[in-house]
Amino acid sequence: MSKKDRTYYSSPSGEVGRGVASSTSATRMQEGLGDTSKQKFYHEERGPETAVLVGLITPQQNERKTQEYLDELEFLATTAGAVTVKRFTQRMNGPSSVTYLGIGKLQEIRAYIQAEEDQEREISMVIFDDELSAKQLRNIEAELKVKILDRTSLILDIFAMRAQTANAKTQVELAQYRYMLPRLQRLWTHLERQGGGSGGGGGKGSVGLRGPGETQLEMDRRIILNRMSLLKQRLADIDRQKQTQRSGRGRMIRVALVGYTNVGKSTLLNLLAKSEVFAENKLFATLDTTVRKVIIDNLPFLLSDTVGFIRKLPTDLVDSFKSTLDEVREADLLVHVVDISHPDFEDQIRVVDKTLSDLGCADRPQMIVFNKVDAYQWVEKDADDLTEATRENIPLADLMSTWMARLHGDCIFISARERTNIDELKQILYNKVRELHVQKYPYNDFLFQHYEEDQQEE
Repeated sequence: MSKKDRTYYSSPSGEVGRGVASSTSATRMQEGLGDTSKQKFYHEERGPETAVLVGLITPQQNERKTQEYLDELEFLATTAGAVTVKRFTQRMNGPSSVTYLGIGKLQEIRAYIQAEEDQEREISMVIFDDELSAKQLRNIEAELKVKILDRTSLILDIFAMRAQTANAKTQVELAQYRYMLPRLQRLWTHLERQGGGSGGGGGKGSVGLRGPGETQLEMDRRIILNRMSLLKQRLADIDRQKQTQRSGRGRMIRVALVGYTNVGKSTLLNLLAKSEVFAENKLFATLDTTVRKVIIDNLPFLLSDTVGFIRKLPTDLVDSFKSTLDEVREADLLVHVVDISHPDFEDQIRVVDKTLSDLGCADRPQMIVFNKVDAYQWVEKDADDLTEATRENIPLADLMSTWMARLHGDCIFISARERTNIDELKQILYNKVRELHVQKYPYNDFLFQHYEEDQQEE
């Protein structure tokens, strides 16, 4: 398909359509600010879009770490509906403020895209692993002449695709506008002011050449700011409703499942609460916080499933999802779920701990649940191999003993899918929740009493 035949879906409401964003989420949203009579509202059947991934190898981020980040970026692209066909990396001291990459690497990517198009294999987009500035986006698009996405816009598009409730849609839309606001200049370059008057220092020969670009930018900026103000008011109303809901839940301990995205939190919630929350092996399957009442023995408590965290999580999303993350802030106990089968699970633990610290929840009582022990794999080293053992060479039993010692036994290893050690997990949860319950509600009776326990305590 030639470039002149391409059609992109645009929506006057400013919402991102299902699938990977056309140019960026911000691009489609700004298309909705113009004259809707000229926009197309039909869907054209196409195959999956193809993507090229780009990352940097820096002194702070070695090649192995960069490849892990690109693996995650590829998973994000797959979740959004794109197929990754090629990766490019470059060693630099840091990203260029003008083009992110060196100009030679950009030309190499452009040559690859041109070669694929000559073979009638269209490259739909190039996705960068870091957030790009407006200047970088403009310069990269001018050089590559294809759709450019960065990590933030890709995550925003996935969130828009996953949002189901009015609460989630409002939060995502606010984050999209925050992302789009500083990038308006890039989207209206065809209306830029061509020159100022000679009296204003605009240069020689500029009389009669003043364009309406700045006026259009100011108009769009005002529209977006007004819309953001409305969305913030809606979120404030939603926040008050959530607070009312939380205050009416009775005298029960609140437990929140937290962790990296796609570690099995929803599956664990379904198992403990016997519910049917949507769970899928894709990133950000859960956006809205789900709260279920769980009863273990004679003790009822509330268990909530929250949105998963991820590396380089856009700050706009954290700010926009305040009402959702309030379930984490107000929890009495945090259950940190970890995918132990992931090769970089320790880094994921650090990402979650940092995010919890940013949310002001670092001092909450926590326990770690290592999930997916059934998917753990390791490779035994040869006897004559004298190189240092890596994470891939550690058997599960050794890893378990190491973490048990490090956390003083305050963790458990399970498989939610295979129901391994679930009874032990329930017992640990019961003990922790019971201790918190007695401290917080000393005069609140349980569903029924265990008299033998009372006699032992006496």
